Amino acid sequence: MKDFIAGLPKCELHLHIEGTLEPELKFELAARNGLELPYASVAEMRAAYTFDSLSSFLTIYYEGMKVLRTEPDFYDLAMAYLRRAAEQNVRYAEIFFDPQAHTSRGVPFDVVIRGLRRALMDAHAQLGVRAQLIMCFLRDFQAEYAMATLLESLPYKEWIAGVGLDSDERGNPPRKFAAVYERARQEGYLLTMHCDVDQDDAIEHIRQAVEEIGVDRIDHGVNILEDQRLVEVVLARGTGLTCCPISNGFVTDSMKAEGIRKLMDLGVRVTINSDDPAYFDGYVQENLIALQEALQLTREELARLERNAFEITWLPRHLKDAFLAEIDAYIS
Repeated sequence: MKDFIAGLPKCELHLHIEGTLEPELKFELAARNGLELPYASVAEMRAAYTFDSLSSFLTIYYEGMKVLRTEPDFYDLAMAYLRRAAEQNVRYAEIFFDPQAHTSRGVPFDVVIRGLRRALMDAHAQLGVRAQLIMCFLRDFQAEYAMATLLESLPYKEWIAGVGLDSDERGNPPRKFAAVYERARQEGYLLTMHCDVDQDDAIEHIRQAVEEIGVDRIDHGVNILEDQRLVEVVLARGTGLTCCPISNGFVTDSMKAEGIRKLMDLGVRVTINSDDPAYFDGYVQENLIALQEALQLTREELARLERNAFEITWLPRHLKDAFLAEIDAYIS
């Protein structure tokens, strides 16, 4: 089954590019930029990656970003992920980036997006991996800062498929960013939003995301099972959920595998992704393997998860169909 998963054409829709910053590259970029890290070795850094909540993860996550300073840094970050993606037969990815995590410490928006964009172009040409960018707002900053970031993105609109919302959810409901999301929709951006697992007011946040904001996708969102009416709404709309099993196991009490199984059985377009793989020790292939072992998924069920992912991508229909045909050819 591991061999089957390895060869399965894959699609990743919940991947924070800053969360792919492996310790080895972190040390390399720190040396390049003349920075001291609070760790003596890669092994010591990895040993510090112990989390028991979303908040404890975010503390280390943002600390690690400080090595990202220049356009080549962002290029190298994205290319490292895209090479790994190619090795795992990821055919297409929609990649989150957090510009405010960089502009707030003095790195220009232009530096961030040009480095990432150049990597996406080179990866397509050199590795055959397609990818698009999703610009996330940090929900623990002011909504006004999110709006300013949205406006700053407009000259690069052709490089950005849509917008998302991430970071600490406590006290930062979707409604806080309603005006930002409405402007993003007017500008032609597609919409997704984190509804992290087992957070305070989880169901109310999902309701706001779906019914008030009108998102096209939900990132995480397994708690939707607590409200049958909301499940029926996402089923009727065909809204996809981008779930991350290994990540769930780090920041909550489990991978939420049984919840993912129930979503599958209900017909929700649930997908499997890696979230922040450098910190959670698992890229998309490892997430699929972990879920398969937990649920004893069949080949057909694994293929359905990838079909779900390609169906809810922000790609034109002809490209979706081409990727779906690759899955059909693989399992036939």
